[in-house]
Amino acid sequence: MHSVLVASSKGGCGKSTIATQLAAWAAVQGRRTALVDLDPQGSSLHWCERRAQTDAPAVLGLHGEDGRWQKRVPEDTEWLVFDAPAGSQPATLKAVIERVDALLVPVLPSAFDLEATAGFLDALSSHRRMADGSLQVGLIANRLRLSTQASQRALAQLVEWPWPLRAELRDSQSYVLLAALGKSLFDYDNEAVRAQAEPWQPLLRWLTRSGRRPRS
Repeated sequence: MHSVLVASSKGGCGKSTIATQLAAWAAVQGRRTALVDLDPQGSSLHWCERRAQTDAPAVLGLHGEDGRWQKRVPEDTEWLVFDAPAGSQPATLKAVIERVDALLVPVLPSAFDLEATAGFLDALSSHRRMADGSLQVGLIANRLRLSTQASQRALAQLVEWPWPLRAELRDSQSYVLLAALGKSLFDYDNEAVRAQAEPWQPLLRWLTRSGRRPRS
């Protein structure tokens, strides 16, 4: 089973959007996919419910805020995505961090978001899985508007951080519309959608490779 955690200490950075898009991508690839929503707000669970009413490949939504997600994950699950709540810290995510192959950290192009994300990652750096390299960490620059100085400055700063930048995702209302439908970019095959999905490809290739790494 390949498992991915999407987490940050900063709210509103797009964790649920990224988690649902990743889960949909895995399902479209034909993998049995489950999405564990650790947030009491349940945004990812609501997306899974809407998706179940469509003809898109299914994603099993699981409650995780009570800490009993291990008992709910079917044994035949091939891809497992975790959506962490806002305000998460490594200590509160300990059980999940011990379990996953990769951690994705979205960050918005603002000083507040950069500062909060740096603090989150600094707190994570003392975890044993960071020290032994068994936890793969990737940053996602999210909701970028490359014509703005804020986005340009944020990207310049992120590439200097010790954690790798795995994706540069543009700001788009498409994600809002897709969330309301229980869908993802990967459920459609036309030129416009392919163009929006292209920035995801480096991230998806990296995640696929990270799932093949031996666990210590």
